[in-house]
Formats: sequence, C-alpha cells, structure tokens
Amino acid sequence: MCGIVGYIGAQQAGPLLLEGLTRLEHRGYDSAGVAVLGASGSALKVAKKAGRVRDLAEELPKRFAGKIGIGHTRWATHGPATDANAHPHTDAKGDVAVVHNGIIDNASALRKLLTDDGVDLRSDTDTEVLAHLVARSASATLEGRVADALALIEGTYGVAVVHADFPDRIVVARNGSPLIIGVGDKEMHVASDLAALVRYTTTVAHLDDGEMATLTATGFTTYRQDLTATANRAQTVDIDPSAYDAGDALHASGGSFMHQEIHEQPHSTERVLRGRLDERFGTAHLGGLNMDPRETRAIRRLKILGCGSAYYVGQMGASLVEELARIPADAEAASEFRYRNPIIEPDTLYVAVSQSGETIDTLLAVQEIRRKGGRVIGLVNVVGSAIARECDGGIYLHAGPEVAVASTKALTNMFVGFALLALQLGRVRDLSIADGKRLIAGLNRLPGQIAEILEREDELAEPAARLAEADSLFFIGRVRGFPVAREGAQKFKEITYRHAEAYQTSELKHGPLALIDESVPTVALVPSDELTDRNVGAMHEIAARRGPLVVVTHEDVDLGELDAGPNFWGRIDVPRNERELDPILLTVPLQLLAYHAALRLGLDIDKPRNLAKSVTVE
Repeated sequence: MCGIVGYIGAQQAGPLLLEGLTRLEHRGYDSAGVAVLGASGSALKVAKKAGRVRDLAEELPKRFAGKIGIGHTRWATHGPATDANAHPHTDAKGDVAVVHNGIIDNASALRKLLTDDGVDLRSDTDTEVLAHLVARSASATLEGRVADALALIEGTYGVAVVHADFPDRIVVARNGSPLIIGVGDKEMHVASDLAALVRYTTTVAHLDDGEMATLTATGFTTYRQDLTATANRAQTVDIDPSAYDAGDALHASGGSFMHQEIHEQPHSTERVLRGRLDERFGTAHLGGLNMDPRETRAIRRLKILGCGSAYYVGQMGASLVEELARIPADAEAASEFRYRNPIIEPDTLYVAVSQSGETIDTLLAVQEIRRKGGRVIGLVNVVGSAIARECDGGIYLHAGPEVAVASTKALTNMFVGFALLALQLGRVRDLSIADGKRLIAGLNRLPGQIAEILEREDELAEPAARLAEADSLFFIGRVRGFPVAREGAQKFKEITYRHAEAYQTSELKHGPLALIDESVPTVALVPSDELTDRNVGAMHEIAARRGPLVVVTHEDVDLGELDAGPNFWGRIDVPRNERELDPILLTVPLQLLAYHAALRLGLDIDKPRNLAKSVTVE
C-alpha cells in the first residue's frame, strides 16, 4: 500500500524522486524518504521523515547529489509513523538501502536471528531485516545478494535496493506487490504505479511475481530469483500523460482531487461507453472478454469479487446481471473468498473488480480461481495491472487516473461496465432487442443526467453540514437501493470519520429501529419503482420516532407529509433513467454529501487517516 520510486541516469535523482513520491502519496502518507548514490566510491546518502512528502522536501539537505536513487512513501504496517520507521532502511554500515512494499510474514523470526547475532536494529519495521540480509550475503554481485536475502523471506514484497559498492545499478524484485520499470533515453525509472512514470516515459515493463530486474542507465534485464533469465520486454502503454498532469495545478492550489474526480464523471462515463454500444442489434461490444457467443451462452452463474467499494458496486452488478441476463449472480468480498476453500465451477464466470488492478485480496482470489481451472475476467481501471494480466479477459474502465482514496469516477465506470456485461450476456440469452435498445438509450443518457446532478451541488451543502454533526448515521435502501446505501455509508465513514451503517429498509423493524431518535439521522434511498410505497411507509416510521431524514429520490415520488416535519433535513431529487440503471444516479449525491460533510469538518478529504488508495497487503 506504499509507494516506491527509483531513478538511474544522467540527472540528479533527488528532485525526480520527490516529484514521483508526490504523485504516489495517495498510496501511503505516514512518512517518506529517499536514498541517493553519487559517483563510484561516494557514500550512500539517506533522508527520511515522518509526515508528508512536503515535510521531507523541506528538510532535505542542500548537498544531496546523486544520479542513482530510490524513494518511498509509507502506509504503516509494522511500527508507528516515526523518522526511524520511515524507508529507506539501511544496514549497520550504511552501504545498503532498501525500500519495500508488502509484509514480511516471518519478520519476527528474522529480527531475532539478527539480534541474536549482534545486529542492532534501529526500527520497528519488518523491512529493515532486508537491508541487513543483503549486507550479510557473500555473493559477489548485488543481484546475488538480493536473491540470497529474498530466499529467506516469507510474504509479499515489491523491493528496490541500492548498494554503495555497486553504484551503477538498482536491483528490484516483485512478489505480490506491483513494480513497473520505465524506459527512458539513457535513463531508467521504476515505480509501484504508472502515475510516477508517465511524465518521463510510456514505455514500461511490468514485473511478474517471482521476477527480479537490474536497472542501469542504459537498460534493464529481468530474471528469476535463481538468476536465470526471463523474457520480459518493455511495451508502450496507451495512456495520456496529460491526464496525470492535470492534478498538478489542483494540488498546488490546495484543491481536492475527490471533488475534481466527482465532477469528471460525465466525461469518464462517456469514455467507458465509447465504441461499446451496438444500437442496431441492441447489444454491447466487449471484445476484451475473449468469449464467443457459444461460450457466453454456456455461462450458468456469475460470481463477482471485489473489496470495499468494488464489492458494493459488484452487488449492483449482480443485480443487473440477474435482471437482464436471468443468470444467478452474486458478489462476495474477495478478501474472504479463497479462505473458505471455494468450489470453482466450470460453467461459472468469475469477475474480479479493482480500480488499481493491484488489490492484493482480489489478485489472490483470481490466482486461486485460475489454479482450480475457473474462468475469470477483470473490471479494472489501470492498463497492464496485475489483475488485468492474470485474467482471461476483461473490461477496462477508462475512468482516467483516480488519486483520491475514496473512489468516485472509477466506481461509476465499474457500474457502467457491469451494465455493458449484463447487456451482452442478456442479448445472447432471452433479452429482447427492444429491451436492449431501451437500455442503450438509458446508458447514453447517463452522462448528461450525472451532469444535471452535479449542477445542483450547492443544494446538498446544507443537509451535508447537518449530517456532519451526527456521531452515527444510517443509510437505507431496498433491493437495487441496498448496495447504493452500503456504498453511501462507506464513502461517509471513509472521509468524515463518522460511524455510518447501511441497512435494508425492510430490516428496520427487525432491530435497527431501536437506535432511531433525534440524534441519529437516516439517509434514505427512495426511487420511483415497485417498492416506493413501502419505502415511504418506512420513512414515516422513522419520522414517528423523531429520526432526522435526508431522502434521495425521484421527482415524481410523493413523500406525503414527511417533508413538512421538523426533522426533515432535505430532499434530493435525481433524474430518472431505466430502473436497472437508476442505482448509479442515486449514488452520485451520496458522494457529494460525504464530500461536503468532510469539508465542513475541515478534514483531509483526499487522504483520510489510516487508509491508502491501493491495498497491496493482506
């Protein structure tokens, strides 16, 4: 969940490392550090600091020259955020510097082995053992020393290592945590995310699990841990570097990435739809699935796997698939999937959902499915990511870079991706061409309708401010609305630090209603559908117990006398679409409610405490 950068070439490494770390800070922001090497025979220089990258930059020594370097921004796993626990970590002599993403499972045993042998460990981290193990290796090459150290490690890692005795190279390795090599003009880069590379190059190589690489100024070589060569080659990725640069001015002005990304949704929705709708036959074109109509028709069940918001949008997707394709479908938390020894069925299509494409729980679930012979496709946003490469096919989301920890535009594009999948599955089964065309028309309306909601943002500021003052909230919805409620609660708790719980509206009388009073507000999803009357009835039950209400609904829904009550905090109307597509329009106001509540509380909206954008440790 941390960020790694590295550089070797003709330029000074320090400024490049700091710029890269700034672009990766959404992956971890407890502390940051850099290490650089100058010419042959010069000492390794290390600077690290608890806090943000800007704190490190302010204290970086003026004499910090070196054309080889590695850097790291941390999300803590072992030990609190202190200067000592920040990466890079070094050996006792200060010849070796290591940055590491992941978790070393046998760190306690290795720490004991080292301390029993007289090594003075200076941090609480698992990573520090790697620096000492590299230094203690008797191998004649840095590659051999790193391989010897990794042979003693159990766990996951993305690692970059520099050594004062080998000032012409960086050695990197991957096992379960992403690393990407960037090829420049007589210079090489490495990072854990494309965001740190695209300003310099779009020619990249993704390391596979179990693979190592040596970077010099003139190129790179890849090999396995036993040092036998692999055939990894760099490829040009189809990505617009300016999409990442757009955030620089925003960052400089103190603006919020989350707010920007919420407002990018009309355009990002257009991108995910572009070229994928076949109006003539009322279906979708998803060539990336790598399935012909006969294979598609043979699917008897859909299982969707994701974590956090990806799990909740997976529940929305399961509902879409069942309604449109009439295939049994359900969503499950990927983090739990492989631990229950799941039955992998040959006629089940598994769908892995991840914004980054590197979510470790989801990646491990994909590997488990493939190990047992199952077919799995991915819904991911990052081209060339680990999940995308592991899957049999998939749908790229084309949401563009998403920096804020709380996902907004990527989630919306996930929903649209599921709608396209459900449409294609449905049209090879029993969904009529008329219904297919109806849904295509609805999908084409989505960007404009999302824009309509965003134009009324100011109306949400007042109810958001009132919700911000509550210590605990309910988000409720039924059937299609329940996953929307879960996602709304997730957004609110992520960035406001308020307790927010989602419940099915129908379940209120079975326990949760006991908690309703004037101090516990409810955000209720009441679309115009077959359950409107029952939902409105439940709102009256809440109002009768003096529970404050914010209702997200459609314009034609009659709330009776609810909106005249003293505890009615607001009505938010969203445009109507086809019933199957309404959930995503109900979701957008919940993003804005969470954003404005956090803004009112003066919190760091883009980087909420204890969280990071890409979860790459179990």
